[in-house]
Amino acid sequence: MHTNIGKMIDHTLLKADTKKEQVEVLCQEAREYNFASVCVNPTWVKTSAELLEGSNVKVCTVIGFPLGATTPEVKAFETTNAIENGATEVDMVINIGALKDGDDELVERDIRAVVDAAKGRALTKVIIETSLLTNEEKVRACQLAVKAGTDYVKTSTGFSTGGATVADIALMRQTVGPEIGVKASGGVRDAKGAEEMIAAGATRIGASAGIAIVKGLTADTDY
Repeated sequence: MHTNIGKMIDHTLLKADTKKEQVEVLCQEAREYNFASVCVNPTWVKTSAELLEGSNVKVCTVIGFPLGATTPEVKAFETTNAIENGATEVDMVINIGALKDGDDELVERDIRAVVDAAKGRALTKVIIETSLLTNEEKVRACQLAVKAGTDYVKTSTGFSTGGATVADIALMRQTVGPEIGVKASGGVRDAKGAEEMIAAGATRIGASAGIAIVKGLTADTDY
């Protein structure tokens, strides 16, 4: 197993019915297993930041989630607000419809709005929602994300029709080159799956199965 796999995991809880006690457990687990971050909805950023104070675990949140269909201005505000509440990583969903329409200008502006709002204060990851895209669209989305200045590209929200695949990670890594991070999220349930994603070029894993992954077990989870 990859020796530092825990430090590559964003320990994730994004369900709509999440309660405070679940966030408390998530943060405790992240401290215990030294995960890279907890990934929570914006409403839980402040709580998570307070719970993780003094640890190395980052607070990651999601922007324009899960559809990506809000405007660049809203995504920028959401990013600023999340950072003020303690987020140090933001995972934004692109405008998927605009990408499919060939409106690259809007897609780039959408990503750049978040990148600019986060600049110098938080890492940016761009969710392209691979399950809804052709290979050509995946390549174009990654190219636009790099052009807009993102730190990472990310496969999926975990709330659409599919999650990360090894083929998609390989394609994304090939497109963005060696300098940009690639995050595999959605459906990574065990160490074998995580190792396959890392071998294909992933540098971060988004999963609610983080503990199962580091323990070499298999979790029953969708994200």
